[in-house]
Amino acid sequence: MKFIVKTQRGMESVAANYIRESISDATVWASPMGYSGLIIVETDDESASDKILRIPEVERLIPVVVEVPGELEKIVESAEKLAPLIGEGETFAVKTKRRGKHGFTSMDVNRELGARIRELTNADVNLSWPDRVVQVEIIGDRAYISVLPGEEFRKFTPDKIDARKLFRKVTLVQMPYWGDYKACRSFGEKIGRAAQAFEVKELIIAPKEKMDAFELAEFIKGVRVGQESRHQIQREAYPWKVEKVPVSVWDLYQVVRDKRRGKRLLIITDPKGPTLAEVKDRLAKDMFYAKEVVIFVGSREGIPRGLFRFADYVVDLAPYMTFATEHGIPAALVSLWEVYEEYARKREERT
Repeated sequence: MKFIVKTQRGMESVAANYIRESISDATVWASPMGYSGLIIVETDDESASDKILRIPEVERLIPVVVEVPGELEKIVESAEKLAPLIGEGETFAVKTKRRGKHGFTSMDVNRELGARIRELTNADVNLSWPDRVVQVEIIGDRAYISVLPGEEFRKFTPDKIDARKLFRKVTLVQMPYWGDYKACRSFGEKIGRAAQAFEVKELIIAPKEKMDAFELAEFIKGVRVGQESRHQIQREAYPWKVEKVPVSVWDLYQVVRDKRRGKRLLIITDPKGPTLAEVKDRLAKDMFYAKEVVIFVGSREGIPRGLFRFADYVVDLAPYMTFATEHGIPAALVSLWEVYEEYARKREERT
């Protein structure tokens, strides 16, 4: 039996040593051809998979069904051995990870091997939620191929409610940080990164009064840097197109005047309000039907108390605790998402 073992980069040697200790007859190759985070294990021990998975440094274990030269033609020919592992009523997808230089791309492998498997099995291709995944690991001049349950790859599944249903209609109103230039920029980066991470509808930077223009400028520069860094990660990680969150500057009191109109829900997070548990049922329903959810977040000091009268909700997210400025956005959005998701799930069950 042969296995491809995946670890965090830099942990492959540690995991390899534990594998050698656990499986006496194992041939273990850590960082094959210099590729970190990989181990190839060959053994006759029938309980090898259980022993390997007991090692915390091991992140994934891929049992090799077919090993062939790392050539497109040979990989496609392996479909003859892979096809019996995929039922006619099942769906499948081919996923390829290629390391090294080759005269073909990962997409070529996915397309050619997938077409051949479909021809042999009559199984349908499902790139989103396949029953089976044909995993092709190409390491230099060798290709190691396995057929795995699709559940291992399902990060986005139909039974999960998409958090973007809420966040796409959220406008964040953030009071800017002021003071030392370096601190302003640092806090701006954290806030820009947080707003972009949640893919909200808009981020409004809202001073409550006249403030130093250069301190505000440093804060806004930081917001832009934080947004750019997070957006780059999202572009590489997500299977959908991610837009940058619009960022604007507006006087805090004018924001309140404007946002009171229409089917907008105004929420202020402040320790003076009731706890989230006390209002969650009504709040979740209001968020579900609101055209826009406007959330006000303080900085160094809270939202002015005079604005509480104009908010639909003033909520204490964590009684007896005060969040740091950079934690305001994540704390508010994660907490509100939890109550929204609970309501949305119950509503789906009723319908």
